[in-house]
Amino acid sequence: MSDETAPSPRPVSLAAVAAVFVLLSLFWVVAVLVYVPRRSPAPQNERPDNLPKELAWKATPDTRRAYLAQLREKQAKEADSYGWLDQKAGVVRLPIGRAMELVAAEHGGKK
Repeated sequence: MSDETAPSPRPVSLAAVAAVFVLLSLFWVVAVLVYVPRRSPAPQNERPDNLPKELAWKATPDTRRAYLAQLREKQAKEADSYGWLDQKAGVVRLPIGRAMELVAAEHGGKK
């Protein structure tokens, strides 16, 4: 049942195998050098002394906690105070309670 006229397979030379291996290795090296981004270490892996001020808060868990506490305190003060957001456009910041009263008064009677 086998075909007697089919040619027998030729052996692969060692030079051809080595050439394919070398070409694939060169392709891999070029791909790594060109496509892998060169990034600096993540801010959480650096000492706060070595980082710019805008990234220093990310350096350690303690600095992140302190920054978050400071941010929440600032936001709580802003949520309970009056102030200008954009004076030229006439946009103000109201305490949340007062804003809810105004909205309820404006829309409360309409049904």
